[in-house]
Amino acid sequence: MTLRERMRPAVTTMGESARTALILNRLAAGGGARALARSLRRKPRRPDWSLPYAGVVEMMLLGTPNGEIEAQAIRDSLDRVSLLNAARPAPRTDVNLGDFHGEWLDTAPAGGRVLLYLHGGGYVSGSPATHRSLMVRLGHAANARVFAPDYRLAPEFPYPTAVEDAWAAYWWLLTRGVKPQQIVVAGDSAGGGLTVALMLALREANMPLPAGGVCLSPWFDLALTARSMTTNRQSDYLNDAILHASATMYLGDHDVRDPLASPLYADLRGLPPLLIQVGTAEMLLDDGRRFAARARKAGVNVTLEEYAGMVHVWHFTYLVEPRARQAVRAVGEFVAREMGKQ
Repeated sequence: MTLRERMRPAVTTMGESARTALILNRLAAGGGARALARSLRRKPRRPDWSLPYAGVVEMMLLGTPNGEIEAQAIRDSLDRVSLLNAARPAPRTDVNLGDFHGEWLDTAPAGGRVLLYLHGGGYVSGSPATHRSLMVRLGHAANARVFAPDYRLAPEFPYPTAVEDAWAAYWWLLTRGVKPQQIVVAGDSAGGGLTVALMLALREANMPLPAGGVCLSPWFDLALTARSMTTNRQSDYLNDAILHASATMYLGDHDVRDPLASPLYADLRGLPPLLIQVGTAEMLLDDGRRFAARARKAGVNVTLEEYAGMVHVWHFTYLVEPRARQAVRAVGEFVAREMGKQ
């Protein structure tokens, strides 16, 4: 099946198509496309401007490593994807958390809501810098300040370092006078799994839980048993190799079904309300579906939103895809709703 056929459900308007062309032309003018071509040692295919979303996914597909993968290749790939997500930055402040740093994004007045954002990247890549534009949009939509820890990455810092650093960031907020009911924890991909892992660790320690959690295209099962790993292999820009490599770098010989690594296998009772957003074209689709079913069975208030034709963390296509903007607005509505209950 061709890319045109796979992405046909995502066609919007010629206005959106022209906007995509402008954005990608700006990227090329800034050297991003040339750098992508050099790094891949092959010429990117010409985007089909009649399919705005397909053009962006084509570039994401070309930039995703496959085969024998090292951590730096995954990091370079995420850096390239972040080039497609430029936005007006918000004022930010660096914070020293001891073993690692974090940053405040002043997207709302101080003293109100806080979005503790745990970036994705398979536990081996990413940083607040790669996700800053997405976090700014989410912060504005939620009328919340964003606090983003630059948690330490595998393979240099394997499991459970990411969970420990997320815990340290949450505890730091509490020590600065932010109340748990003012906090919603959010994250994408591995950050979505880390969001739930943090809440599970807090629950087990009898710590106060946040007001809610938001999981965007979450990676809940590092054992990679989802049926959609196979059924959506041809429609997503992810691949088996990058997921297996990331899980191995993060866990090594550790149990892949440890609940703090793969929350799909956890006892989910007592967690706060959750919003889970998944795309029907992504390989991790069934991670979200299976987790939502188990959480509901455990009595957790779960909202599962499925976006037709969307790939993994399609929120990065905010500038060209209306459903990315719709998803960001939905996050803001969820945060406002849960905060309003406090």
